[in-house]
Amino acid sequence: MALVNNPEAAARLARTIISDIALYNREKVQAGIKNDNIFELLAKELKEGLELYRQRLSPGVDDKNRFYNIAIVDILIKRNGNIESDIW
Repeated sequence: MALVNNPEAAARLARTIISDIALYNREKVQAGIKNDNIFELLAKELKEGLELYRQRLSPGVDDKNRFYNIAIVDILIKRNGNIESDIW
């Protein structure tokens, strides 16, 4: 398998991984937003996703996991802004 070696592809990979996490864990995402504990509820899934992300990248493309973290905010948090929560 070829490694991702440019920032645009790394960002797409990160978004794909986080989208899959969101898709397969809808109830956890909703409960996590509502109860302000999304990172605790999805800790295992996010860790596994990050490991996959790192395995697929060429060294130096995203050493600080910036694209992965942005994808978490954009996909898990912003997309669920309609869920009733004390955090907003």
